[in-house]
Amino acid sequence: MRLASLHTHPVKGCHRLDHDTIHVEPWGLAGDRRWLIIDEDGVGVTQRDTAALVHVRPTPRPGGGLVLHATGRHPLDVPEPAGDLLDVQIFVNRTPVAAAPAGPAADHWLSTLIDRKVRLVWLANPADQPIGTELSRPEDRVSFADRYPMLVTNTASLDALNSLLREAGDIEGPLPMNRFRANLVVSGAEPWAEDDWIGRRLRFGNVVMRAVKACARCLVTTIDQETGEKGRQPLRLLARHRNRDQKLLFGVNLIPDGTGPVTVGDPVELMP
Repeated sequence: MRLASLHTHPVKGCHRLDHDTIHVEPWGLAGDRRWLIIDEDGVGVTQRDTAALVHVRPTPRPGGGLVLHATGRHPLDVPEPAGDLLDVQIFVNRTPVAAAPAGPAADHWLSTLIDRKVRLVWLANPADQPIGTELSRPEDRVSFADRYPMLVTNTASLDALNSLLREAGDIEGPLPMNRFRANLVVSGAEPWAEDDWIGRRLRFGNVVMRAVKACARCLVTTIDQETGEKGRQPLRLLARHRNRDQKLLFGVNLIPDGTGPVTVGDPVELMP
């Protein structure tokens, strides 16, 4: 197996960045989901309710911070925030997280783009954010990601899904891997080989990670990550072929056991 591609999402719910090489930190890939857009109640805004987030294209800013881009808009330079923290929630009923506000300029830029009053915040210290699930260890940490630091997917499994779409004559296919918003994509495995990775460890280059659980998918996978248009697939197909206890599965959540660089083309090894 090989590492086929690497991706981060600097602002949770927004457009991805593709990488040739990147550093694995204790809480995930460097720069991944360290920023969060929140509503007036301090709760995270995601594509589940605001598909227009796909039009927000953040890029790292030299020296820290972001530059926000969107078609037809002037880019906005957002320095790394410094100042008082406020408590935010990634989702309703989640434990509050201390985050730093980016400021009124970023809030206005985003609010006018997605036509909704929002704020942008930054997770200054993910070392203070434990995962805190029955599948994690006390020392495990996470950013603003959905519970676990990273997600790996398998190109052969996507090929299998797209074959089923072709057989059904579904006009929504073929689907790209970006629908699943993975961090690491593996090639050279059999379709659905990832089912056997759960509970074991994988080595990506020299970095070892635990495969803790299959990822249950939501409505975000039905949203075109370039246009924001909504469809029905792949959830209908997953409901027929990948339904386990009412959870529609694609990909596997990972927790790093170590840190270091990973690079596209690195060997991927399933460990004993």
